[in-house]
Amino acid sequence: MKKRVIQMIKPKPDPKQLLRDWQSKLRQECRNIERQIRDIQREERSVQKAIKDAAKRNDMVSAKALAKEIVSSRRTVNKLYENKAQMNSISMHLGESVAVAGTVGHLSKSAEVMKLLNNLMKAPQMAATMQEFSKEMTKAGVIEEFVNDAIDNALDSEDMEEEIDEEVDQVLTAIAGETAAELSEAVRKERIKAPAQKEEAIAEGVDDEEELEEFRARLAKV
Repeated sequence: MKKRVIQMIKPKPDPKQLLRDWQSKLRQECRNIERQIRDIQREERSVQKAIKDAAKRNDMVSAKALAKEIVSSRRTVNKLYENKAQMNSISMHLGESVAVAGTVGHLSKSAEVMKLLNNLMKAPQMAATMQEFSKEMTKAGVIEEFVNDAIDNALDSEDMEEEIDEEVDQVLTAIAGETAAELSEAVRKERIKAPAQKEEAIAEGVDDEEELEEFRARLAKV
């Protein structure tokens, strides 16, 4: 009974203060994303140098494996930019909700904010933070409580692999230039070789393998 009375007399949170708190957290998350992007792009420059060195040795097996790492990193960066854009959209829609609250006296539910939060919760690196956001916004009445059902929108594995191979060839041509173009047939032949052979070639041919492993480890955390 006492708890119920306290809840009744406890003042409701100020919508404007809630907005300031949420937007501050969103800005911090955006800064975290920008830092991740800079780290990945800095690591990519090291891998580009390793690709050039491998191409000079005519070691296109190693060059292709390294180029695949770059393709993966660029896809990760694109996803991070999407996440940042979605958080900026959430901030904008929250501002609109607070403006409406000034007229109607309370925060209104926003289907768009709920949709954006749901999308961000599917990103592994954002899941925990967005889960906390969803709890706060549900309590404030901005969104309804929902269960995040991750939907696998992955392309067919063969189609994805073909698409990645095309991007790898483009990266090789852009970084290694004529050397990669001249040896493109060799690259295609290497695709049918056993993965174990590729790993052996990389281990023998890449001088800065430690940097590559650090690059892979960083991508795994993003």
